[in-house]
Amino acid sequence: MIAFLQRVTSAVVETDGETIGRIDRGLMVLIGVHSADAPKDVLRLAERILGYRVFPDAQGRMNLSVSDAGGGLLLVPQFTLAADTKKGMRPSFSSAAAPDMASDYFDRLVACCREQLAVVETGRFGADMQVSLVNDGPVSFWLES
Repeated sequence: MIAFLQRVTSAVVETDGETIGRIDRGLMVLIGVHSADAPKDVLRLAERILGYRVFPDAQGRMNLSVSDAGGGLLLVPQFTLAADTKKGMRPSFSSAAAPDMASDYFDRLVACCREQLAVVETGRFGADMQVSLVNDGPVSFWLES
């Protein structure tokens, strides 16, 4: 599984003109699922997202996780993260998970995160979404399980 996380001061996801997820300070995370992913990858990715230390401590060093910093989490499914872009001029999606599997794994990830963090908002799987965010830093990381 893939997580492209961005530390934000705010983030919003909309579909069909409706706001479906919104956070203030926290992490906006785009999620991709590969066909080779296993249930253990869901748990590992949740652990990494929630524990990754990207927020500044009192000395300004990135030593705090989203949980430590009291931030929110906005998880947005993004199929295109699983694309193979190594050759040619068009992405291949042959390694991406089928929609049923990807949706299930995304839902499992959301449930794991909600068990440990008070504010977890989401995008909508399979929807055409518009995501707006203010990247804080900017601070962005690519995580894989």
